[in-house]
Amino acid sequence: MTIGPAAEAPTASEYIVHHLTQLTNTGVRQTHIIDFSLINIDTMVFSLAMGLAALLIMMLVARRATSGVPGRLQAAVEIVVDMVESQSKAIVHGDRSFIAPLALTVFVWVFFMNALDLLPVDLLPRIWQQASGNPHAFLRIVPTADLNGTLGMSMGVLLLMFWYNIKIKGFGGFVHELFAAPFGDKIILYPFNLLLNIIEFAAKSISLGMRLFGNMYAGELIFMLIALLGATATWWGIGMHLIAGTVWAIFHILIITLQAFIFMMLTLVYIGQAHESH
Repeated sequence: MTIGPAAEAPTASEYIVHHLTQLTNTGVRQTHIIDFSLINIDTMVFSLAMGLAALLIMMLVARRATSGVPGRLQAAVEIVVDMVESQSKAIVHGDRSFIAPLALTVFVWVFFMNALDLLPVDLLPRIWQQASGNPHAFLRIVPTADLNGTLGMSMGVLLLMFWYNIKIKGFGGFVHELFAAPFGDKIILYPFNLLLNIIEFAAKSISLGMRLFGNMYAGELIFMLIALLGATATWWGIGMHLIAGTVWAIFHILIITLQAFIFMMLTLVYIGQAHESH
């Protein structure tokens, strides 16, 4: 948000609300966390941008890979690839020709989207406001701090769960399992089995998206509160802003990596469960 004279400066609550508001297709201020009538353009643009950035970096490393002593970037990529391969091998018992690359894509993509939280809170919004000519233009750059984005990814995982259940067990076998497990293959138990399985699938997908959103949303709020310290224009406020911002940014590196790892691991676990029968 562009801050003018002191008399026109936004309050702390106005500042935070402005930064938590999405850039939508209608230009209307979003009043609900989930609103299917609006498209969060900023979430889509930054999600695609981070996906493209991750793809380009991985391609660059693959082209410059050497069998000799690797550079730092190649070594980091090799560590990530080995970690993902070992985890997918331990969790998924079957063909991993698609699942292992999928897990690698999920980890790297989510990590890159989370890493946008490390940029200064006002940097890209200010640039967007100046470029658009609107001093009050909205822009929210962290896709994983938007529940619409994280639930969209979790719905993709849900579809993969259905796909692998049908692929491995057959459509009839999957439907039979929905009605026959976990309480037993008896007609009187079919409604209870089906209800429990529906709840299980829904809980997995919703919790997967909510977990990532909750952690990144909380981290985003803390960065905004730290930014408000610097807005006090006092020596102690600026000092605390620099100290707290540096400490939180360093700690947040662990958070964004951990959340990417958890999302990848749960994706593997849920797909791996599709390879097993009750």
